[in-house]
Amino acid sequence: MKKVAIYGQSYSISAEKEIKILLKVLQKNNIVSFIEKDFYNLLVEGNILDKKYPTFSEFSDLNNSFETMFTLGGDGTILRAVTFIRDLGIPILGINTGRLGFLATINKNSIKESVELILKGEYSIQERTLLSVNTIPKTLEFSELNFALNEVTIARKNTTSMIGVRTNLNNEYLTNYWADGLIIATPTGSTGYSLSCNGPVISPDSKNLVITPIAPHNLNARPMVISDDTSIQLEVDSREKDFLISLDSRITTVPKNTKVFVKKAAFTVKSIIPNNQSFLQTLRSKLLWGEDTRNETNL
Repeated sequence: MKKVAIYGQSYSISAEKEIKILLKVLQKNNIVSFIEKDFYNLLVEGNILDKKYPTFSEFSDLNNSFETMFTLGGDGTILRAVTFIRDLGIPILGINTGRLGFLATINKNSIKESVELILKGEYSIQERTLLSVNTIPKTLEFSELNFALNEVTIARKNTTSMIGVRTNLNNEYLTNYWADGLIIATPTGSTGYSLSCNGPVISPDSKNLVITPIAPHNLNARPMVISDDTSIQLEVDSREKDFLISLDSRITTVPKNTKVFVKKAAFTVKSIIPNNQSFLQTLRSKLLWGEDTRNETNL
C-alpha cells in the first residue's frame, strides 16, 4: 500500500486520538495520505497535525491510484465518503468513533492492529450492492449522486396523513402501501432504517433487497425480501402536492406525480474486512445477540 485517502466529519473534532494513531501507522509504513480538505482544515485549526498533508475535496480529485479510503466516524461518515468514491472501486475501511457502527466496524482501540493486518494482506474484500434511482420527471438534485448504499426512502412531507405508495416489481403490480413511507434497502441498509421498522437483517453478500413499509396502515403489510435484479417502480398518492425521496443521508422534495424507478446500481462499493472482524461478530457485539446467559455454556 502506497497511497490512501482519509475522510472524517468536518463539523467537530471527535477523533483526535484516533487520527493521530492512524497517521502514525501510515507514516511509519511510508504511505502517502491525502486528507479530505474540510476535515484537514479542522485538524489544522485544532493543532492536531505535526506536518502538512496533501488534500482532496471532490470526486474528481480521486482516482484508482488510491488503494484505500479510511473513514473516521460512524456509518454516516462512510455513506458520505461513498459520494467521493462513487464507481472508482477504492476500498473503504471504517474506523468507528461514532455510536453503533455496522459499516465502521474497526474499534478505535484496535486501529494499529487492524491497519497492520491489512498491510500484511490479512483481510478480505466485501462488495456491497448499491441502489440507483431515476425519476420521471428528472430530479436535478440527484443527477450526479443518484445512488444509495443503505436505502432509498419514500416519505410523506408536511402532513400527518399517510401516503399511498403504489409499488410495481418488474412491471407487475404488487400492492399500494398505505403508510408513512416505504424503504427499499440493500443488505447493507438492512441494519439501518429498515431494521428500526421491523425489517429483517440480511447478510451483506446476499443477492437481495428488502421492501419495508414505515408504520403501515395495512395490517397485513410486512417487509418483503426480493431478488436484487428486480426493477422497482413507485408512485405516490398523497393529500399534499409533494413527497420526499431520500438516498441515504441526501434528501429532496418532488411533486407527487413523479414516478420513481429503483434498481441495483451498475457498480459496487468495496468494504475491507480485516481477518479479526466478521459480519456475524458485528451482529453479536452491536445487537447484543449473545447477551443471554443460556448461551455461555455452549461457547
